[in-house]
Amino acid sequence: MEIAQHLITLLLLLLLQAVLGFDNLLYISLESKRAPADKRDKVRKLGIGIAVGLRIVLLFLLTSVISMFTKPFFHFPEGGWVEGHFNFESVIVLFGGGFILYTAVKEIFHMIGEDHLDHSGDERKTKSAGMVIATIVLMNVVFSFDSILSAMALAQEPVLNEAGEAVLGENGKPETRYIMWVMITAIVMSGVLMIWLADRVSSFLERNRLYEVLGLFVLLIVGIMLLTEGAHKAHLKFFGNEIQPMTKTTFYFVIGVLVLIDIVQSKYQRKLLAQREGAKHRV
Repeated sequence: MEIAQHLITLLLLLLLQAVLGFDNLLYISLESKRAPADKRDKVRKLGIGIAVGLRIVLLFLLTSVISMFTKPFFHFPEGGWVEGHFNFESVIVLFGGGFILYTAVKEIFHMIGEDHLDHSGDERKTKSAGMVIATIVLMNVVFSFDSILSAMALAQEPVLNEAGEAVLGENGKPETRYIMWVMITAIVMSGVLMIWLADRVSSFLERNRLYEVLGLFVLLIVGIMLLTEGAHKAHLKFFGNEIQPMTKTTFYFVIGVLVLIDIVQSKYQRKLLAQREGAKHRV
């Protein structure tokens, strides 16, 4: 019975990783294009592989010293136009959101630049394979916080004594322990799935370059979502108004709207081109 419950928890964690990993996967696919063309496949695999190892290290670290990440170390004075207190978790999420927002905006401005079509996208400024791998690993760690903390909340079981009764802690509540093998298995399996999907998403974007626009705007929303989440974790208030995080439901709704707009726009564009071609033949 216990094994069955652990397997159900594992399936839930895999589903959670899949839902929370979409934005991470998109970032990896877009960022890997900055590496030399002959090394992109290796960069994606190595970057995700190293990130999976660091996720496991982060998992052990968080389960041991989670209070260090949630304990505030900097406070804005109360009563000012800015209020809040920062901890390590909020700073990491804020940094990740700001970096992704900067990357998306920079790529969008490059895309509308005059030289974009003169350079196929492979010949413009590239990074070394090591730099791209480091960036992928760093951002993967940023994306990991939510999924690991959610996994820690799900993968717990009560501590039982020899009589099979729950052991109570000093606060009178049952003590729990983390099911580490379930969380580690979920991290490794999701990493393997990401490696498999990253190649396919990257290939799709290379064959359909128009979808890069959609991908960059999705990345822009990811940056905004992380910024609001980091600000909420820091309890930031501006003029007494606390910043609320963008929920995953809102995020996926906005993504759905963007995809719908892209589909309608593509069909309308093809219709206009067909009408123009027909007008030319009639003339």
